[in-house]
Amino acid sequence: MPDDRITDLPFQFHADTRELLERLTAFMQEHVYPAEQQYRDSLAAGDDRWQIPPVMEEMKKLARDAGLWNLFMSDSALGAGLDNLSYAPLAEQMGRSLIGAEVFNCSAPDTGNMEVLWRYGSEQQKKQWLEPLLEGTIRSAFCMTEPAVASSDATNIAATITRDGDSYIVNGQKWWSSGAMDPRCKIFIVMGISNPDNSRHQQHSMILVPVDTAGVDIIRALTVFGYDDAPHGHAEINFDNVRVTADMLILGEGRGFEIAQGRLGPGRIHHCMRMIGLAQRALESMCQRASSRQAFGKSLSDMGSIRQLIAKSAAEIEQARLLTLNTAAKIDHDGNKAARNAIAMIKVVAPKMAQRVLDRAIQVFGGAGVSQDYFLAHAWAAARSIRIADGPDEVHLAALGKWVIREHS
Repeated sequence: MPDDRITDLPFQFHADTRELLERLTAFMQEHVYPAEQQYRDSLAAGDDRWQIPPVMEEMKKLARDAGLWNLFMSDSALGAGLDNLSYAPLAEQMGRSLIGAEVFNCSAPDTGNMEVLWRYGSEQQKKQWLEPLLEGTIRSAFCMTEPAVASSDATNIAATITRDGDSYIVNGQKWWSSGAMDPRCKIFIVMGISNPDNSRHQQHSMILVPVDTAGVDIIRALTVFGYDDAPHGHAEINFDNVRVTADMLILGEGRGFEIAQGRLGPGRIHHCMRMIGLAQRALESMCQRASSRQAFGKSLSDMGSIRQLIAKSAAEIEQARLLTLNTAAKIDHDGNKAARNAIAMIKVVAPKMAQRVLDRAIQVFGGAGVSQDYFLAHAWAAARSIRIADGPDEVHLAALGKWVIREHS
């Protein structure tokens, strides 16, 4: 084995990946964890929750100066130049904090939108929108899901993108457009039907819509189990005869599903990487809490029932971690399409695992676990929502079942 590689069975990581992970871990401990309460307090103290806590911009500058910036980007000219497998332990570390990924310009939906522009955008689109996103000076939203249709079947998407001379006109209603409430959000990527007479998966397109375009109406912020996720948020948006120039269309008419598949594969596994980090932190917190509390004359950590919760959690986290790393390796080696079964598996497994581990940690913490004093309740809500985001469990299981049957029959 070459000297510049470090074995972390059953996967191998380059020494430069290990060095990045060490620096990232130290940064999280020195800056991110201590800032979590300050971040929450800043939001609570302000008259407007849709403003950016100053501590976030301070941490982003520190991260960029430290060379911990755009770690997700596989193009070394634009980011860290890592493949999915090498990025996995970094994303896990960032995912330990609900505010962690943004500090390093690695948060959804910006990462997916940047990859869309990088892979499919024109030079003009890259100059106008990708560059400021990579700089972290603006943010973005992805407008795909709709309230009036079952968006788990994306062919149901009914918003329209209609050609009119040298423009396109966008009409329709979207919701769960994460990031649209952020005052730094300047651009939407909108998916809609542009070619209704085409075959089922060639009817839709994706188009760039600046937030301040006439006819764009952000109706309301949606909450997740009561959490508004400010200042990032999740918006319901109405597009009423929104006119944009034809050069805002991405890749070409009828190519929306092609773009979506390129975007959602890595996006789904990034969610899973972060979920593992969140679950790992919950496990560590559960162990610390159990060791520091006594009930009925003995430490909680000495109780068999508590040890079982901790043991199950440790095993399930490790299972999900290994499946995530395996999936990342498959994507790197074979591509998104060939890795679809592995992606479907981990997209179902990781969020459910995180939800279970967080639930156990909440139980060990008792009343404190469901309060705002700890990260557990908010993290549980986030994990539960990921079981719906980027395709619900049932859709992934149905597709996986079909392919497994086909393979073995």
